[in-house]
Amino acid sequence: MKKLNKLSIIGYGAGDAANNLAFTTATMFLLVYYTDVAGISAAAAGTLLLVVRLFDAFADVFAGRLVDRTYSKRFGKFRPFIMFGSIPLLLLSVATFSVPQLGESGTLLYAYVTYAALGLAYSLVNIPYGSLAGAMTQDPGERAKLGSARMIGGLLVGSALGIFVAPLIKPGADLQSMFTTITLVFVVIGAGLYFFTVLTAKERVHRAVPNVSVKQSIETLKGNKPLLMLCISSFFFLSGYLALTSVQLYYLRDVLGRLDLYPVLSIIQLVLTFALAAVMPKLVRSIGKKNIYIYSSLITVSGGVVIFLTPASLVMVGFGGLVLSLVGVLAMSIVVWALEADTVEYGEWKTGVRTEGITYALFSFTRKSGQAVGGALAAYALALGGYKSGGVTQTPEAVFGIQIAAGALPAILTFLAVLVMTKYTLTDAKHAEILKEIQERRTKTAHPGPADASNAAERTTAATTLAAGSTSAAASEPADTSKPAGQ
Repeated sequence: MKKLNKLSIIGYGAGDAANNLAFTTATMFLLVYYTDVAGISAAAAGTLLLVVRLFDAFADVFAGRLVDRTYSKRFGKFRPFIMFGSIPLLLLSVATFSVPQLGESGTLLYAYVTYAALGLAYSLVNIPYGSLAGAMTQDPGERAKLGSARMIGGLLVGSALGIFVAPLIKPGADLQSMFTTITLVFVVIGAGLYFFTVLTAKERVHRAVPNVSVKQSIETLKGNKPLLMLCISSFFFLSGYLALTSVQLYYLRDVLGRLDLYPVLSIIQLVLTFALAAVMPKLVRSIGKKNIYIYSSLITVSGGVVIFLTPASLVMVGFGGLVLSLVGVLAMSIVVWALEADTVEYGEWKTGVRTEGITYALFSFTRKSGQAVGGALAAYALALGGYKSGGVTQTPEAVFGIQIAAGALPAILTFLAVLVMTKYTLTDAKHAEILKEIQERRTKTAHPGPADASNAAERTTAATTLAAGSTSAAASEPADTSKPAGQ
């Protein structure tokens, strides 16, 4: 197949940069906006994040099925969603960060509706965007280039938000005007990036995608123990990480009193991502993906313990805990998708049917559920500590609540993720054996003997029914393919 040109690769990466103008802005700043600008209590904001993000997990399923039923002769299967959904998505981001004062109930209702609408719009754009990579090329090397472009696009936006936007969220600032201005600017920039993607990242591979029932999805999960273990472990890990991400700004601003360290942390994240990406292949060969996942998670646990136990006066020690947590998260995030891909081969080895779409959809659903729980737990910890908005000096109880959310919760939840992952049996050696056996089966199927030929039609029918799943589901979390903070 013809290689992709550089413009197509850059154009695809631009799409994830545009995605993260909405997604990462909400992940990083929405809780602090709700509490400090909109005047929503921390407890109410926690419930809001829990409910809406769980809705968002189901919205992915709806969006995936809708995409599977849509096709444009002129623009293809996926690009029409990006073309026509991008502007509403970006405008909904403005609306989400423009909560009017309508009384306690009215304000909360407006926040629920706008954030839920933002999540649905994001699913309708991001799922087709992620699926677009598979329609651009079938060459593994070219797909790797697209994955790298996506990671870089998302990472640059996330880092820019930390470097340039986070330091502006300080006591006394006109935060509503700031967020309105920033999100309106993002509408212009994001629209340009999305349409650049539409014009350059063209679909060249087409294949039909049969519908897969909920029952078939459940059967896939039940019969694939490594996938089940990975899903549960990722749920705990993402719950812990989203707790930290949601209150990271509070910790730097209200506990350490050093909001100026936020851009420093973002720069460190940028450097660490490229450094770890360079050494990760060698680490995988030497100690294996499962061990990297476990060791990285334990590093994150250590960072959480440091954050929780460090007095506010020891600023650099507390900041060091944040960096330590970040190292573990970045390393784990690089290998988790390779582990997910391994479970696809396990499922094929176990059942004789390859189900990439169902596998990814189940994995993505559990991760999004973890994000919902983690953000809610962080907000509840703020509420229990008695956090007060408005730039006031926080009480010792409020500071302790922030330390629980930023340190104790991530440490406990990530440790639970490690305990689950110890039950993960699909080692790299086992995976190599499975791949060898699958290849032998395919060779045998391609050149069947008399006994094999008699059942060939039956096998083909079963595989066609169950195999593909929803291709569109394969893109529901950019925070994870581009940087830890996303999805």
